[in-house]
Amino acid sequence: MPFTRIQLEIEAPIARLTLSNGKQNIIDFPMMEELVEAFDRIERQPEISTIILSGAGEHFSVGVDIPSHTPDRVGEMLSKFHDAVRRLLKTPKVTLAAVRGYCLGGGAELAMVCDIVVTTESAHWGFPEIQLGCYPPVAAAALANVVGQKRAAELILTGRTFDGREAEHIGLANRCVATKFSEAVAEYEQRLKTLSPTGLAHAKRALYSWDASHFEKGLARAEQIYLNELIKTEDAQEGIRAWMEKRKPKWEGL
Repeated sequence: MPFTRIQLEIEAPIARLTLSNGKQNIIDFPMMEELVEAFDRIERQPEISTIILSGAGEHFSVGVDIPSHTPDRVGEMLSKFHDAVRRLLKTPKVTLAAVRGYCLGGGAELAMVCDIVVTTESAHWGFPEIQLGCYPPVAAAALANVVGQKRAAELILTGRTFDGREAEHIGLANRCVATKFSEAVAEYEQRLKTLSPTGLAHAKRALYSWDASHFEKGLARAEQIYLNELIKTEDAQEGIRAWMEKRKPKWEGL
């Protein structure tokens, strides 16, 4: 199918996958479906060793569009988005996220599950879902494994944003640069180009062999709580309504 929400450029051994939906690269249902299709295309090409994931324009992504969180759509949203996340997480290709501008919510979750992350110093990272009375299921399942339990709890439970320097400091990014962002990404690209796609795939499989089953169990539990409990609460529905109506939510604790 033709892509309208992403761009895919393949020049073996590199596949460049660019999120491209408006100025902020919002992740909507069509983008989720296109990401799955792009990962499937890439998987069928053994000569590709590396996927470079970035955002078109000034931003990586502000995350999943808010209207997709409404009770009548949230089940489909979680299914489609987590399908894309699982493909990204399970691919034997090395994944490198190039982050600048906004990297929030689902966008931050996509970057988080990549093997290597390069970020600009001025990037705005965050998992702000709690401000809507919700939470980020992928981050709930895996962020503690990346940054530690206490930091993960603080980021998810406060929803605060932070810059690229802090992302590097806590382990969400491998490298933070103030200038020469493209050059920093290119350094990793050139190094990976010299290596065996087969060797990299086997090394990656061994590297994450312990984590894979724990992530699946954690994400399944996070999805269950989200769909069967959270989204039925009055506060969760109020948070989504308030955002769509551009007003402050009125929490009832129900």
